[in-house]
Amino acid sequence: MKIFLTGATGYIGGSLARYLTDLGHEVHGLVRQSDKAQALQDIGISPVQGSLDDAALLAEQAKAADAVIHAANSDHLASVQTFLEALKGSGKAFIHTSGSSVVGDDARGAYERPDIFADDTPFVPMDIRKDRVKINEIVRIAGVRNGIRAIVFCPTMIYGESLGLPAKSDQLPKLYAQSRKVGAGAYIGTGLNRWSNVHISDLAELYRLALEKAPSASYFYAENGEASFAEIATSISNALGFEGKTQSWPAEDAIVELGDWARFAIGSNSRVRAVNARQLLGWKPQHTSIQKWIETTDVAW
Repeated sequence: MKIFLTGATGYIGGSLARYLTDLGHEVHGLVRQSDKAQALQDIGISPVQGSLDDAALLAEQAKAADAVIHAANSDHLASVQTFLEALKGSGKAFIHTSGSSVVGDDARGAYERPDIFADDTPFVPMDIRKDRVKINEIVRIAGVRNGIRAIVFCPTMIYGESLGLPAKSDQLPKLYAQSRKVGAGAYIGTGLNRWSNVHISDLAELYRLALEKAPSASYFYAENGEASFAEIATSISNALGFEGKTQSWPAEDAIVELGDWARFAIGSNSRVRAVNARQLLGWKPQHTSIQKWIETTDVAW
């Protein structure tokens, strides 16, 4: 299968590009920088130099491919619209990568929210996530009306080392950095807030399954376990040699340093269950513990 993929040098997109290439697919990856274009080519991925704002280029590549995976900026509406228009009536697969922070709350690390969301459980997004939810809805509607096998993915907290070019995940590296700074495993508030999580290798396999057989307009959370941020902080502390010592990071300080990202990425609760992935696609994730991975993996974060 010929696949056009955005975010080919990033953590998710790069891992997908390498995973799918190793399985024999022909992957063409969008890349902005010429030096990274060569790096992609060196690992068997055909670089396409440009950006998400290059509408003509995106349309051309989408029409030439058998499937498109959008794994770059989840909030870039113009590129999504370009892909959906280019693929209209083609019956081709279009996978849009969003994230499970869409169900997040504004706990700021203060509490564990009991609500757990299956793929089709209704929810009310935080204001800072409403636009992302609208994009997800646009994609799914196109899957119903426009002759596209349009699919939305919402990964949870992703862990594991990149399968592609060197790249960091989103949440863990920032928690590692703060932990190194204070000499203890860091969490926001009380650290009671919980997130579901998934290993990058299991996530890549889920994308493969979706390319092959996901129904149009389908929606997938990707998770295989969950942990509180206090539990994650303890594991980071052990991994960094701080012997389990942890320390609260006041939410206000984290927001000053990291912006609203701190609210929805490490201060919220995001608890979901990947029911569709398991029941519709037969997904069988192999990695079960983010805490075990942290404590047994030496990372240069």
